[in-house]
Amino acid sequence: MTDDLRVRFEKAAKDVLSLSTRPNNEALLQLYAYYKQATSGDVQGRRPGFTDFAGRAKYDAWKKLKGMPSEEAMEYYVQLVEQLKAS
Repeated sequence: MTDDLRVRFEKAAKDVLSLSTRPNNEALLQLYAYYKQATSGDVQGRRPGFTDFAGRAKYDAWKKLKGMPSEEAMEYYVQLVEQLKAS
């Protein structure tokens, strides 16, 4: 992983906290999944129960990225944050 990518990823993680408008739920799930894949790798643990709707959606979004290298997830995360900042 390049230092440049790490710096851009960390900046994007800070920038996402100060977006002018709250992203929609789909974008929030994508942000979560890319961040988790970039920082933790493939999904871990058990899928939350059916009464935990948010936890289940987050788990499912992260699971879709199984096998994606952390560098690729970082790049997608940075791109998504940039798109959200522009809108």
